[in-house]
Amino acid sequence: MNATNFWQHKTLDEMSSAEWESLCDGCGLCCLHKFEDEETQQLEYTCVKCQYLGSDRQCQVYDERTRRVPDCLNVRDIPKAQYRWLPESCAYRRLYEGKSLPDWHPLVTGDTKAMLEGGYAVGEWAIPDQDLDVTEDFIVKIKLSPT
Repeated sequence: MNATNFWQHKTLDEMSSAEWESLCDGCGLCCLHKFEDEETQQLEYTCVKCQYLGSDRQCQVYDERTRRVPDCLNVRDIPKAQYRWLPESCAYRRLYEGKSLPDWHPLVTGDTKAMLEGGYAVGEWAIPDQDLDVTEDFIVKIKLSPT
């Protein structure tokens, strides 16, 4: 068993804090505003990002995020059924659903180059939500990772 591939032999609940945090690929897609179709539960992403998501796709207030942004989900603390709110490419969601990490994931490739070149991350196209009324007019299609 290769200890460096901990995600292949540990459940999410068994992971250390460091392992858990390393699963995040830093794509920033979870920080985009979303709309949900109540009938189908289909999520639609917008081009509007949380005002605290920096240009490096890192939360500028990470330790205070759930206090500053009431709708921000602390992935480790929410029921796993709510992982549907995460992008289909998200490692937490994929592992919970019994899928492997995507081929471009930084834990697989060693860096973020493949993720960025593949378009699996928030880019300069996202606008901050500060002083913005987010409506369905902002809905965009995001690139999903192959299953």
